[in-house]
Amino acid sequence: MTDIGVPIAAMGLVLACVVSWLTNLITLPGNWICVVMIGLWVWLGPESGRLSIGLVTLGVTFAIAFFGEVVEFMASAAGAKKAGASTKSTIYSIVGSLAGAIFGGIIGVPVPVIGQVIAAILFGGLGAAAGAMYGEWTDGRDWRENWTVGRAAFLGKLFGTVGKFSVGLMIIVATVIALCV
Repeated sequence: MTDIGVPIAAMGLVLACVVSWLTNLITLPGNWICVVMIGLWVWLGPESGRLSIGLVTLGVTFAIAFFGEVVEFMASAAGAKKAGASTKSTIYSIVGSLAGAIFGGIIGVPVPVIGQVIAAILFGGLGAAAGAMYGEWTDGRDWRENWTVGRAAFLGKLFGTVGKFSVGLMIIVATVIALCV
C-alpha cells in the first residue's frame, strides 16, 4: 500500500468495527465481526509501525468479545430462569428478541440514529417477553405466570444487550489504542 493508503485503511477498520459493534443492538454478533476484522488486519496489515496490530491485541479483543457473550447470556438466562421459564419459552424468547430488535431498528423512534438504537433495544426486550410468554402459554400456564416470565425475559434481554454493547465498546477502544501506539 502507499503511504496514504495504510492510514485510510486503518480509519476504515475503525469505522467498520464501529458499524459492526452497533449491530449488537439488533442481536447480531457485532463484537465477533470486529474480532474477525482485527484478525484480518493482523494478518494482512502492516507488520510493524504505528498502524500495526499485534497478536496480543487480537487476543485481548477475543477475550473481550467472549466476556460480552457471557454477560449477555448470563443476564438473559438468569432473568428467565429466575421466573421459572421452560426451555421452549427461552427459545421463543430468543426468536422474539431477534425479530423485535430488527423491527425496532427499522421503525425506530422519530429521533435520527438514537431513536433506532432505543427502539432496537426496547423492541428486542418486548420480543423476548412476547416469545417467553407465548412459550409459557402453549405449555398451559396461566396469565400471571406468563406475565412473570415475560417481564423477567424483557429485563434479562435489556440488561444483557446493554451489557454486551458496553463491553463491545472496549473492543473499539482497544483497536484505536493499538493503531495509535
